[in-house]
Amino acid sequence: MNWARLQLSGKNGLRRDREKKEVLAVKIDDVKRICVVGAGNMGHQISLLCALAGYQTVCTDISEEQLNKARGFTAQYLPERVAKGKLTKEAADAAKANLRFTADLKDAVNDADYIIEAAVEQLQVKRSLFARLDELAPPHAVLATNSSYIVSSKVADVTRRPAKVCNMHFFNPALVMKCVEVVKGPHTSEDTAELTMELARRLQKKPVLLHKEIRGFLVNRILSVLSREAMSLYDLGVASFEDIDSAVENALGHPMGPFRLMDLTGIDLAYLSRMEGYAESMNPTDMPSPCVVAKYSKGEYGRKTGKGFYSYS
Repeated sequence: MNWARLQLSGKNGLRRDREKKEVLAVKIDDVKRICVVGAGNMGHQISLLCALAGYQTVCTDISEEQLNKARGFTAQYLPERVAKGKLTKEAADAAKANLRFTADLKDAVNDADYIIEAAVEQLQVKRSLFARLDELAPPHAVLATNSSYIVSSKVADVTRRPAKVCNMHFFNPALVMKCVEVVKGPHTSEDTAELTMELARRLQKKPVLLHKEIRGFLVNRILSVLSREAMSLYDLGVASFEDIDSAVENALGHPMGPFRLMDLTGIDLAYLSRMEGYAESMNPTDMPSPCVVAKYSKGEYGRKTGKGFYSYS
């Protein structure tokens, strides 16, 4: 036996293990560049949030229309904040300089330290996207999903870095809402969870950590009980959706009722999330409410389309 070769092989193995741990243990101060995949209602706000916090940020989407809407939102939002005295002109100019938009996914992620996926709430779309992100992103980059229901273990297995995959769920509107749910799957390393919690804090958020995966996480599981009952009351003709919203707002003290909230977050999101849940459980009670199905079928998704349960001019 060649002991010299064996000894060298052992040293190389230890060095490879050390290098692997170093790649996994990215520190928060190493995060300089963030990529947000998806320029929709959540994606473009998360992108601007990161840019305002001083990160070099790229927002990418396959839709030029969505990218143009995101550019338009940024061009309108920053001057408005300055005019209201909520933001200095210097801070607005810095955020604008930090943020760029592109339809080229490879260009967007090739030097990213942290990637936040904010694509459509459909599992197969996310699985395909995470496989592509894993191929294009640097080995040290964390891959987080902003999904509100789909746990990251459902996408981690298509990557070669499952320890660096987690949920980082922002709430709509992301520029305003303080809570961020960080979900640590069985595959997620402690380093990744801690890094994500600290990143949320640096984005001026109040993160909460889930130590195990569960569909819907904390807030949506609690909220879904109220929403399901509200929709059932409406479907049964017990009361109008306006009166149900009014009761929840004026008796329970919620800032907005379940129907107005659904218009804000997107009736399409509510429908797709419910359908994903039903596909998983095959329990008829998990199917979307008839009133949600009707709105989805008409393309009345809420504020984003100008009409949902309420009309928006």
